[in-house]
Amino acid sequence: MKDKKLVVILGPTASGKSELALKLAKKFEGEIVSADSRQVYQEIEIGVDKLKTGKIPQHLVDLVKPNKQYTAALYKRKAMKTIKEIQKRGRLPILVGGTGLYISSLINNLKIPKVKPNYELRKKLEKLPKEVLWQMLLGLDKEAGQIVDQNNPRRIIRAIEICQTTGKSLKEERQVGKPLFEILQIGLYPSKEKLYQKINQRVEQMFKKGLVKEVKKLYQKYGEKAPGLKTIGYQEIISYLKNRISLEKAKELIKRNTRIYAKKQIQWFSAHGGRDKRIIWVKNQKEAKELVKTFLKS
Repeated sequence: MKDKKLVVILGPTASGKSELALKLAKKFEGEIVSADSRQVYQEIEIGVDKLKTGKIPQHLVDLVKPNKQYTAALYKRKAMKTIKEIQKRGRLPILVGGTGLYISSLINNLKIPKVKPNYELRKKLEKLPKEVLWQMLLGLDKEAGQIVDQNNPRRIIRAIEICQTTGKSLKEERQVGKPLFEILQIGLYPSKEKLYQKINQRVEQMFKKGLVKEVKKLYQKYGEKAPGLKTIGYQEIISYLKNRISLEKAKELIKRNTRIYAKKQIQWFSAHGGRDKRIIWVKNQKEAKELVKTFLKS
């Protein structure tokens, strides 16, 4: 019975989530639902390693142009509708990705604040250094570090906007609701050495596939401030195109920044028994298949 069931495949970037989700979709009559905040953007392909699913349906990718904002609230609404439609067709929705807030919005049925953008405030805040923005946010919400990425100015600005508008902390605003689905969460977490090796290999492949050409085209079309281009792989190449750094340095920074991002993803999901004990961490695809088989029988 798949009428309320949802399988979630999560973990850091380059951990093999997409490959596993595809195999599970083929075996259990599933459809893939992306939980990736970068893959919602059209035209952004190589740098986010978009999955080619063949005949397996894939949802919530290529939703908006790179110059448009896409929020967690928008994602949650669209994802809920999509997952329910898949279930109605008698198929298994498989949510896959590494964007913790997107996944949490569904797993925990988060009540995401509906605060309208304050463009005047944003314009002022965008002129400030990242470190100043971070201290401003901590002054409004001392526990914001549990939710917001300290190295993502766009997220910090949005958090300041929410706290100033509502007068509440982010935790107060993001209340957990009643469960939406019957959920199995499967986590992938390869060793650090293996993960870093895969990250390096992926970056090398991106360059071979034409990452520089893709970024140049998008940069000329949308400009460096486009929300979709505020992405690892794109910002570094834009710095190269503006003659700030060499191409070799850009490649080195992409690898380094991806490793840092992977660490942050691991911290979010707390692979070592912290935040969410509902996640079952597996060592291989065989374990994952057995878990799904048992889950669908229950």
